[in-house]
Amino acid sequence: MIKLTGLAALCVAAAAQTVDAAVTFNVPSKVGTGGYAYAPLDPAPIGISFEFFAFPSYFLNVTGTNQCLANWKALTGVWPPIRIGGTTQDRASYDAKMSAYVVYSVASAADAPSTLTFGPKFMTLAGTYEGSVVVGLNRGKNNIDNTIAAAKVAVAETTNLLAIELGNEPEYYVKDKQPIASGTWNPTTDVASQNNWNLRVGSAVGKKHLIQAGNWNAAPPEWGAANLIAAENATVKQYVHHYAHHNYPGGSIQSLMNHATTSKNIHVFDADVAAALGAGKQYVLGETNSVSGGGAAAVSPTFGAALWTMDYALRAAASNISRTYFHHGTVGNCQYCFWGRYTMGAPYYGATAAVALLAGARHLAALDKGTNAYAAYASFDADGDPLRVLLYNSDYFTSGDATARKSQAFTLTGLGEGRTTVRAKRLTAAGGATARVDRGDNPSFGGQWFGNGTCVVAGTETFETVVVEGGQATFQVKATEALVVYLQ
Repeated sequence: MIKLTGLAALCVAAAAQTVDAAVTFNVPSKVGTGGYAYAPLDPAPIGISFEFFAFPSYFLNVTGTNQCLANWKALTGVWPPIRIGGTTQDRASYDAKMSAYVVYSVASAADAPSTLTFGPKFMTLAGTYEGSVVVGLNRGKNNIDNTIAAAKVAVAETTNLLAIELGNEPEYYVKDKQPIASGTWNPTTDVASQNNWNLRVGSAVGKKHLIQAGNWNAAPPEWGAANLIAAENATVKQYVHHYAHHNYPGGSIQSLMNHATTSKNIHVFDADVAAALGAGKQYVLGETNSVSGGGAAAVSPTFGAALWTMDYALRAAASNISRTYFHHGTVGNCQYCFWGRYTMGAPYYGATAAVALLAGARHLAALDKGTNAYAAYASFDADGDPLRVLLYNSDYFTSGDATARKSQAFTLTGLGEGRTTVRAKRLTAAGGATARVDRGDNPSFGGQWFGNGTCVVAGTETFETVVVEGGQATFQVKATEALVVYLQ
């Protein structure tokens, strides 16, 4: 036995204080084993929502849009899904004779318009995107003939159209003084309105399985899919493609990125997810991000929000939420946007790590119970074999003394007796939770980052190698970090 004294003993003691005892997760050898819940995965579970009026600008004027989407397509082989909608869809009227994509007037470029008009080219532009598209149309103005005319053009021009949503967040129609809510307006009357519009629009365009229904932001059950489904008859239900809800959890950086808080937030939707699956339909988060109203400057552009983005998307996927669409608002005035400003948004890094875990996977399982700061997710390939594992330490760390950044040990078992090493890519930022790209603190994923304005991948891809002994390996993940472990 060697006894350390003096400075050496102090160093060892200090090191011991920075590493917590390991948390252990067993990696199932096959889908369906180990007592975990396994969720089937959409080919591209993580997507982007574009505010209706801003959609043409994102695709025609913002350099990073196509590259950011292409980065994910390079990982998965599938273009990420997009949704075009938001508050301004219920301020928009269709004009079949208009030659412009969209026309509106605002006092400042940072504003969203109070009224706007769009033409057929709007839908033609949507049709150029190679991934699936959800298009949101107006219900608030209560002009169903105008909406049907727009829906017909959407079906004709957008060959990759997945669904049409009729109205955005109808629980706010009274506050917004929308004509459709001029009389009694509550969850019951909204459900009746949705069923009527779904039936009339679906039958007018002659297309079943067309409607993204729901689209509320207020939490269920009062405004929720379970109530809507209970009021649908078979005739209406045949026009529904899937059900959607919106969600903006908000809070401080510390509360937002906390894994237990994120898990609790996702479980709010459990009953609605079950109702949708029971009706044979998918359930999606059709519009979501960190903090409503374009985000909070002190929260939404940070690396802490990036980790929330990653964890939230994965917890949703593991809970049978088929797709999650992260919203992008006014170009240049959007704190939570992944791109579109003069710098990249840190949340794009977290979303990319989640995309990397899910790329090519058919199933996902959460290996943790969602009750503390430490998360583990396992993805599985088409044969049911484990593909990758993501480890997340949501302990809070912000810029300061880097030596005080505690490291949590994660031990994975069940890695196979014949395996000797595994590789991993780290998602990190030197400044921790408050790191921001626009303040010079780029995150990195596997040693790489994304060019400001271009979204082009830069840097050398870096894998860490960890030894496997007896089918298990231990990984060190610092506070406010994540690690993607590659098992194939």
